[in-house]
Amino acid sequence: MEKLCGIDEAGRGPLAGPLYVAGVVFKNDITNIKELELLNDSKKLTEKKREYLFDIIKEYSYFHIAHRSNQQIDQLGISVCIKESILEIIENVNGYEYLMDGNTSFGIPNLNHLIKADATIKEVSAASILAKVARDRYMVDIAKEYPLYLFEKHKGYGTQLHIDLIKQYGRCELHRKSYLINGVDR
Repeated sequence: MEKLCGIDEAGRGPLAGPLYVAGVVFKNDITNIKELELLNDSKKLTEKKREYLFDIIKEYSYFHIAHRSNQQIDQLGISVCIKESILEIIENVNGYEYLMDGNTSFGIPNLNHLIKADATIKEVSAASILAKVARDRYMVDIAKEYPLYLFEKHKGYGTQLHIDLIKQYGRCELHRKSYLINGVDR
C-alpha cells in the first residue's frame, strides 16, 4: 500500500502572526486506533478536540511542521511562503504521494491537490490539526509580549475585536503589513 503524505496549512488569512504548514504520513494502518476516528478538518473540531488529537497524531505518524513569519509573508507573499513550506515538508517527510488541501499544487510537480481534502482524507485532516494547534499555541504564547492585542482570543484573525484593537493601538510588529484591513486601510 502506498503511503500518503497529507499536507494542510493554518494561518493563510489572519492579519497577524505566522503561517504554519504541516505534513503527515501515518506509520501504520490507523483503522483500529479509536482516538483517530475523530479526525476531521480542524475548523470542524473544537479547540479541546484538536488539542487532544495533537499528541496522538504525532505518536502515530511521521510529520513535519513548517512555518513562515509575518515578515516573510510580507516580503515574499503568502503563496511563495506556502510553496516553500510544502517543499520543506517534502524534504523532511518521505511519502510516495503528497496531497495538499485546496485547489492548487503551487507549481510543485509531485504534489496533488483536492478541495476539502482536510474533511475527507485522514492524513490531510491530521495535517490540518497539527498546523492549526501549532499556530494557535504560538499565538497564545506570543500574546504575552503584546497584551494590548489579545492575540490569545482571536489568534490574529480579522475578528471585529482584533480590528477594533488595531484601530485603537495601530499595528505591532506581529501584524502583516501587506494585508489591507477594511475599516483601517480603506
